[in-house]
Amino acid sequence: MAGTEGGRGAGPLLLGVRHHGPGSARAVRAALAAARPRVVLIEGPPEADALIPFAADEGMRPPVALLAHAVDEPGRSAFWPLAEFSPEWVAIRWALEHEVPARFIDLPATNTLAWGKDDEADAEGELTGEEQPPDPTAETPTAGAPSSESPSAPDPSDPDIDLRVDPLAVLAEAAGYDDPERWWEDVVEHRGVGERDAFAPFTALEEAMGALRETYGVGGRDRDLVREAYMRLQVRAAQREFEDDVAVVCGAWHVPALRQKASVAADRALLKGLPKVKADLTWVPWTHRRLSRASGYGAGIDSPGWYGHLFSAPDRPVERWMTKVAGLFREEDRIVSPAHVIEAVRLAETLAVMRGRPLPGLGETTDAVRAVMCEGSDVPLSLVRDRLVVGDVLGEVPPGAPAVPLQRDLDRSQRKLRIKPEALERELELDLRKEIDAGRSTLLHRLRLLRIEWGEPAASRGSTGTFRETWRLRWEPELAVRVAEAGVWGTTVPAAATAKAEADAVGAESLADVTALAEHCLLAELPDALPVVMKVLADRAALDTDVGHLAQALPALVRSLRYGDVRGTDTGALTEVAAGLAERVFVGLPPACAALDGDAAEEMRRHVDAVHGAVGLLGDAGGSGPGSGHGDLRVRWRAVLRTLSARDTVPGVIRGRAVRLLLDEGELGADEAARLMGLVLSPGTPPADAAAWIEGFVGGGGGLLLVHDERLLGLVDEWLTRVPAEAFTDVLPLLRRTFSSYEPGVRRTLGELVRRGPGKQAGTTTAVAGIPGFGAEPDAGRANAVVPVLRLLLGLDDDELVGVAG
Repeated sequence: MAGTEGGRGAGPLLLGVRHHGPGSARAVRAALAAARPRVVLIEGPPEADALIPFAADEGMRPPVALLAHAVDEPGRSAFWPLAEFSPEWVAIRWALEHEVPARFIDLPATNTLAWGKDDEADAEGELTGEEQPPDPTAETPTAGAPSSESPSAPDPSDPDIDLRVDPLAVLAEAAGYDDPERWWEDVVEHRGVGERDAFAPFTALEEAMGALRETYGVGGRDRDLVREAYMRLQVRAAQREFEDDVAVVCGAWHVPALRQKASVAADRALLKGLPKVKADLTWVPWTHRRLSRASGYGAGIDSPGWYGHLFSAPDRPVERWMTKVAGLFREEDRIVSPAHVIEAVRLAETLAVMRGRPLPGLGETTDAVRAVMCEGSDVPLSLVRDRLVVGDVLGEVPPGAPAVPLQRDLDRSQRKLRIKPEALERELELDLRKEIDAGRSTLLHRLRLLRIEWGEPAASRGSTGTFRETWRLRWEPELAVRVAEAGVWGTTVPAAATAKAEADAVGAESLADVTALAEHCLLAELPDALPVVMKVLADRAALDTDVGHLAQALPALVRSLRYGDVRGTDTGALTEVAAGLAERVFVGLPPACAALDGDAAEEMRRHVDAVHGAVGLLGDAGGSGPGSGHGDLRVRWRAVLRTLSARDTVPGVIRGRAVRLLLDEGELGADEAARLMGLVLSPGTPPADAAAWIEGFVGGGGGLLLVHDERLLGLVDEWLTRVPAEAFTDVLPLLRRTFSSYEPGVRRTLGELVRRGPGKQAGTTTAVAGIPGFGAEPDAGRANAVVPVLRLLLGLDDDELVGVAG
């Protein structure tokens, strides 16, 4: 082997590294260049050997991860993330560039995944090894994440030595550092990689790890004994095959164990009887954010964006970093000049000298940016941490990499619809009248039905019509696991979504769940699933006698009818079921509203509102022609409202709401509404009941009724002044809840009306045609005030505007 003269000893070349350490990555590259081994062995699952050639593909761009999942249980999975600055990635690339075999030598994923079935995920330390599979009961299946805190060195004499040992924290503490990251930067990142001896950094690190292993053993990681036994067997086999010309890249924690003498029989005994599951592996995109500790899925580093910068910057890393920060601030319209950059660099270098550091680290650059570019504020500094220190870089995997059929179909759909996965959250506005936007909406709804939460519906800032949708999109690496899980339902997105919808319908626990599913099927354009869903819906509706359940299910069902107009879906069967459901609500609602307590009455009032809106939509959808069977739904619903408004056994909040809905529909005149309110607010009605009636009548946006009909406001005002003092404290919470829901302008207007007294006109304004609040003649001054705005909007001159007005 070339390069054995320096610090290189006999036996395999063991390159102990810190995973995702740019200093380790540079050192590995230098050591491999000096040694030029005939084979490179890398810590990782050996089933992934066939995936190594994809690392040379032009379409492969780190960060990426090896994903292993159990074939029969895709949710049981583990990731092995690799960034551009990961030593393992550098070793793979070196081997491919020099046409040297590269192999993974860690415990097979078939054992790792099965091992996780009965034990908790084993979170690895900074210098130790692979990402471990999670607790199978966890909601999101991903690799285990290390602790976000670095524990101090435990006392070796402590009987509770099972405590996990963080090698980086122990070495930092021994060197007098309270921050392991700062210690690592000072001794590795800010030093050379061994210009005279490329192997010197690894020799020093191996000695340090050897001392730790002598003191702490496996450091509470019993599984390492098994993993290291397997790795020793693989190293021996490679030594025989390549005549000892072997390089091994692994976590530095494992190096002393790989160096120690152990018999083949002893190693095989440790591996005997390990559980197994059938596993598939592939490459998936990863993100810098998922490499960070703060994400909960990390690989043990706080600042992947900073580490990536240190690895890629050819020289002057501090100056280049400050330039990046300045560029980010300028993109956000903050004023940052070249002078700011120069001063920030000087301050960072000064801080490094004062703190006894060889070069400015992340702490010094952050402090300098805060002082010079952020004027001492942490608010803009949070942007630097989010976008640069951590970052939203999303890797790419070539199309030819192995993937489940569903993933390939999803990739094709994404390319066809020109909707690229991105790590940075963004909003997507869709106009469903456009073919491509309709296709995007359909895809996103299908993925949501499959529990692949790539997009989340959001409120539209513009039109609220059914032809417009807004989505918040953000691709997370663990969605690759969701896709693998969903692959059991089908090989294409439409087929899988259809099968999943049918299964969800059969297993739905409530009628409302089935109606919501029917709505999802229409949004996702799954006509093949609708017959099954509709049959389950009809059966459940026929058997459910709870009016609350029926009333809760109806709005979602009727809401679905709107999508037929926009998406061209046949909703005939859905309309028939919805009409039958509405009829059952009409019959059962009045008896169900009797003798309810306060909470139950409020819940039923919400059901009444929802049914009222649903009946309006259903009446429109069903038509009013002869034989339609739906034209008189509104008539029958109004009859139900009249029944509710007149029954003394119905709680006041429901009776008041029924009167209000009839008034809004024009089925009840203002005089009749005032008469009913006067009866309820008469002295014979208990104050609490009267307050509940008022809440039902004027709650939920009813303040404008009181503004424009001062007779009603006068009745409320007169009643309120008559409430006895002993009952006022009971009434006040209801009234406060009612009036606090009004817009500030409505509350202000009501206050002015009450101050001068309802029915009394302010100033010279008089009532027109008996309508309070309106003057006798138009106010020319106020009308002319809008003329300049109208001229600007319409693009007209003064004469044209007068002509239009005339």
